[in-house]
Amino acid sequence: MDNKFYKKLAAIVEKDTRYKPDAYEFVMQGLWSTQKKLKKPAHVTGRELAEGIREFALEQYGPMVKTVFEHWGVKSTADFGEIVFAMVDQGIMGKTEEDSREDFLDVYSFDEAFDVFKTGKLDLKK
Repeated sequence: MDNKFYKKLAAIVEKDTRYKPDAYEFVMQGLWSTQKKLKKPAHVTGRELAEGIREFALEQYGPMVKTVFEHWGVKSTADFGEIVFAMVDQGIMGKTEEDSREDFLDVYSFDEAFDVFKTGKLDLKK
């Protein structure tokens, strides 16, 4: 990510302190990972992104993912929507007319999505 991204990110976190800068950077990385997995070089839906972030988060942080997200201020998939639309407002990400914050509401429960380690299995298709 370039200097321009970090300058825009600084403007976001200066106005809205709910999320740590790492959360924004992670959502961007989650977007790229999702686009690659879905073979979509451009737009993905809010639901696709939330699901892609779930898989990417489990790959990156394993059983610590909920702890990491909580540290960043991320408690639900709705928070991904807030992060995405803050980046849209700063021109970091784009959106279509059909995209909205509501696309990220209740996509999955963090407790269910990230407590997969209780069973001893990592099921990324959940």
